[in-house]
Amino acid sequence: MALTIEEIARKLGGRFEGTGTIEIRGVAALDQAGPGDLTFLHNPRYVTAMKSTRASAVLVNESWKGETSATLIRVKSADAAFAQVAVWMARPAVSYAPGIHPTAVVGDGVTLGPDVHIGPHCVIASRAKVGARSVLVAGCYIGQDCVVGEDCLFYPHVSLREYIRVGNRVILHNGAVIGSDGFGYVKDAGHWKKVPQVGVVVLGDDVEIGANTTIDRARFGETRIGNGAKIDNLVQVAHNVTIGEDVAIAAQAGISGSSHIGARVQMGGQAGVAGHLDVGHDSVVGAQAGVIKDIPPAIFVSGYPAMPHDEARKAHAHMMRIPELKKKVSGLEQRLAALEGKA
Repeated sequence: MALTIEEIARKLGGRFEGTGTIEIRGVAALDQAGPGDLTFLHNPRYVTAMKSTRASAVLVNESWKGETSATLIRVKSADAAFAQVAVWMARPAVSYAPGIHPTAVVGDGVTLGPDVHIGPHCVIASRAKVGARSVLVAGCYIGQDCVVGEDCLFYPHVSLREYIRVGNRVILHNGAVIGSDGFGYVKDAGHWKKVPQVGVVVLGDDVEIGANTTIDRARFGETRIGNGAKIDNLVQVAHNVTIGEDVAIAAQAGISGSSHIGARVQMGGQAGVAGHLDVGHDSVVGAQAGVIKDIPPAIFVSGYPAMPHDEARKAHAHMMRIPELKKKVSGLEQRLAALEGKA
């Protein structure tokens, strides 16, 4: 799709400064864009690239002040506007024709809704249900008595163990594993004895789960992911965890068993939450933060142990001064020893 800068500004409800007749045919990062590309400035750390970008147009927030040779399009949120333009400029989505590939294995009592696509080497175990227009691309496993909603998209090698329930419009990326056993053992005469994991996992509507993310089935009851939650690649969600609606969790985060993540919480990459804790609604957990006690609603925590972000910044600054303080103390000890020698 090609749109002029003027057309893009009008569709976004923004205004342009510069030449509006230039056609935009693609989107790219500030430092990689060339003529015919549109880019955006959202993070201030990239402001220096504005002077050297070769893009034809740059989306900026309405209040931005600076220099660039590109035409500007001022909008309320450059980040959100760029996402919208990227949709307009994207390559056509891959389409999947309804039908069952001859290499797929469909068990007894399986219910398939109209217009489903079951790709090569998929296995659907007995009594499972797959809703209308859902797509299993290739090599997916749907366990016994699973229920998959309508308009879902499962990329290759997705695995759903038995009894898992999935809502509508759920996207599971390559290698996601939903419903493997939780890490439950007890010591018996010096040896680990497995505790049966007899619960399930429930994924709400409009959930998206990243590649190679694992969500464990509950020891009993449910591990539940709320409507609209977005979970990145390589995330571990343990048994009996509940995650609220519209939560966003970045890559390599881990949530220990029976913890509760409130609605609209954001968790940065490699953040960790210990077991049996509550993270309040609308809170933000910074990257690599270690949560070892309950977090109240609507605050930003970071560091280890996780604490309010301003406190964590001060603690980190003090810690970085330790080598300097150690050198000062060593000098004072030498001076004290010399004075004691003279005395």
